[in-house]
Amino acid sequence: MAVKIRLARHGSKKRPYYRVVVADSRSPRDGRFIEEVGRYNPLTSPKTISLDIEKINDWQSKGAQLTDAVAALMKAAEEGPKTETVAKKSKKQLAKEAEAAKAAEAEAATEE
Repeated sequence: MAVKIRLARHGSKKRPYYRVVVADSRSPRDGRFIEEVGRYNPLTSPKTISLDIEKINDWQSKGAQLTDAVAALMKAAEEGPKTETVAKKSKKQLAKEAEAAKAAEAEAATEE
């Protein structure tokens, strides 16, 4: 039996969260699994990754293969949380800031 450690998708439409499961490679993505070894929620800020590293290593020693997605999650979990991330600003927000800066410059020029 070929065993894989992979993601099983749960949650409602457009609101996914994932369980990291050990499953037979022939079973469906969200179907029967052998054991749950972690969870991943991409919607929280920062993304929530909770893995049982000991169980995953134990299954790997028994011959289970990691999928690419789970391998990336393992790497991210081992590195720890990322440092501060900068939120991207929308074009509207950038335009408002530019107008405010121009208004401030014009006001400063009229005072002098």
